[in-house]
Amino acid sequence: MRESIFSRTWAAAVLAGAFSLSAITAVHGQQPTPSMRLVSETPAPSAQPQIAPVAPMSAQELREISIDAYVYAYPLVLQEVTRRIATSGSATGDGRAPVNQFGHKIAFPSADTPHAAWPNFDLLYSNLWFDVSREPIFVRIPDTGGRYYFAPIFDAWTDQFASLGPRTTGGGEQQVLIVGPQWQGQAPANVTVLRSPTNVGWLSVRIQANARDDIAAVNQLQSSLTATPYSQWAGAQPQPAPGFDAQGRRLPPNAMQGHGGAAWTPQPLPPAQQPQPVWDTKTPAAEQVARMDANTFFTIFAEAARINPPHANDYPMLERLRRIGLDPHGTVPFANLNPQVQESLALSAPLAGERIHTAVSRAGVNANGWRTVLHGIGTYGTDYTQRAAIAYAGLGANTVDDALYPVAHVDSDGQMLRGGEDYVLHFKKDELPPVNAFWSLNLYNAENGYTRNEANRHSIGSRDALRYNQDGSLTIYISDDAPRGERRANWLPSPKEGAFSLNLRLYWPRAEAVDGKWVPPLVRRD
Repeated sequence: MRESIFSRTWAAAVLAGAFSLSAITAVHGQQPTPSMRLVSETPAPSAQPQIAPVAPMSAQELREISIDAYVYAYPLVLQEVTRRIATSGSATGDGRAPVNQFGHKIAFPSADTPHAAWPNFDLLYSNLWFDVSREPIFVRIPDTGGRYYFAPIFDAWTDQFASLGPRTTGGGEQQVLIVGPQWQGQAPANVTVLRSPTNVGWLSVRIQANARDDIAAVNQLQSSLTATPYSQWAGAQPQPAPGFDAQGRRLPPNAMQGHGGAAWTPQPLPPAQQPQPVWDTKTPAAEQVARMDANTFFTIFAEAARINPPHANDYPMLERLRRIGLDPHGTVPFANLNPQVQESLALSAPLAGERIHTAVSRAGVNANGWRTVLHGIGTYGTDYTQRAAIAYAGLGANTVDDALYPVAHVDSDGQMLRGGEDYVLHFKKDELPPVNAFWSLNLYNAENGYTRNEANRHSIGSRDALRYNQDGSLTIYISDDAPRGERRANWLPSPKEGAFSLNLRLYWPRAEAVDGKWVPPLVRRD
């Protein structure tokens, strides 16, 4: 859904001939150096680096492993870059804040908001980028008074490992302790412990906002969200000394475990409150990643993987990476890789990008002109291409149990939806979007943003004062000119020209939607 980035960077490189002699010469001539590093990165070796060994293999196999390496690493790198941007320096406002502090988006995006792709007019977001490598963090979500919200929690590899909210934990006050993968302490009985598979992660609280005049009430709830380091929390229990468990027993040297129990040797993170390097906060993270040279990309991958253990079922892939000298522990700098491996990794980016782009275009199932992703979103197992595709299309994608997002680009005749045409979307009485919370229909222009209109309306749905037909059915009118009379209540303005898309959002969808038995109706010309 960011095809412009692919076309400018990855796809353009493919068309230019990634394996041409000129490209190889350019790679060797640049001698790229990583421009973005963690404070905790181990110093580079000084003299005559040892070249990492490479298993015997053909050029074709080296190329395939290099592409696999990029696809596998992409979600971790993209989320790490996103995290660094969101917590850069003393970042505050617009959903940004230092590590282990909530950052709030306190208003709907405007037409002037930069990079506001697929803007959401249903929810306001509060983001917590947490680091539990040194100690857990206590999170409190207040009673929302019946207002719907959901709060997916993602590990560093973009997998959702928990979700808070009415669907899973009820609408009352929530008190949770997010702990690291090897935490050995104790928590009070009235506190839910959530073990993050990785030291770094992302909690995204998404709160229902009914209209612009409802924003102040949501902001009040947002300001009541708290994140407190365990050592500062009044309910904290005495913790074991470093290197010992809660019973005072010494832990083995390699005490860290990956998700599922695989051994993993961590490297320390800098203190959570230590200022991090300032990043480019204006260019979208996906675009920054797409423009990275291989040295920078795989250096960030090593930094992030060193502090965030891979999932246990990743080990076949990790062994595959080791065959070309890529060490996920991060002990082998990019410069120490075999020159042929460095060259192959540098040339893999556009080919991996092409694979990811293809997966994005094929994601989901088509029915009645709507494409809906029903599987392989939020949790991915070993489908690394799907994981990379979803991360690229929309980082922080939740599981379908929390929300579904069918998208339509064509009408009932298979023609692209275009401004200047009149359309209707008709729901029969028994075919309204099946939800436990609410639903909305959103319209986006060709750039996946929204277009100004006289009604200042960009979505319409179950929370609005819709006019239902006498038989209980519902007709939504999509046009650039406002309809007359009662139809105006059901009007979703479209642009006067250019392509556009429709996006249904189903919050807390019922089983028939999650199972794919319910599909949205066709969009018809009026």
